Amino acid sequence: MKARKVAGLDPDGTLADNVARIVLTRLDELCAFMPRAEDPEEVEALHDMRIAAKRLRYILELHHGNFGPYAADAAKRAKQLQSVIGEIHDCDVTIPRVEELLDEARRADVAAIRARAAGQDDIEPALAAATPHAEAYQGLEAMRSYLQARRELLFEGFLRTWLELQREGFRPRLEFALGERPATITPSSQDGNVAREEPHLPSG
Repeated sequence: MKARKVAGLDPDGTLADNVARIVLTRLDELCAFMPRAEDPEEVEALHDMRIAAKRLRYILELHHGNFGPYAADAAKRAKQLQSVIGEIHDCDVTIPRVEELLDEARRADVAAIRARAAGQDDIEPALAAATPHAEAYQGLEAMRSYLQARRELLFEGFLRTWLELQREGFRPRLEFALGERPATITPSSQDGNVAREEPHLPSG
């Protein structure tokens, strides 16, 4: 997924103000996938949402010290969201591979049964007994069922995680935190990220 362009970046502005614009863009990018990603069939949207969560997490992990306390918490929440969606994505990648292996086994067994019936006008059911991949089916079908069940359970966890973020006020609290500057940040400095100088005490 291509990242959105960040508008309004100012080369002469402070680091904190420019990073805040980047975070807001990444936050919008993340939230835009809902409610579409609530549909378990929207696999691509969910995958792209994971990428958006990763981008938001990384920028916050690097620069949360420029903002209010909730920015650090938001980085952890983005990581949590990225993690659960990542587990779902693993299932989405693996399930088609298992189905592909099942199809390969079926095609091989069809060929084996046809070979047994060579020269005949029809195929007797007995010729389908003990096909070469009969045992493989059971294992692959069990794996397919396991992955589907795990995917459904993880998706429920994703929905709970997103609901928790909404209840927590994830977006408005992060937006508010971006407007805060810690006491150690000098707003008038060139980069917005310079510690205030300690007052000099008189000697003697």
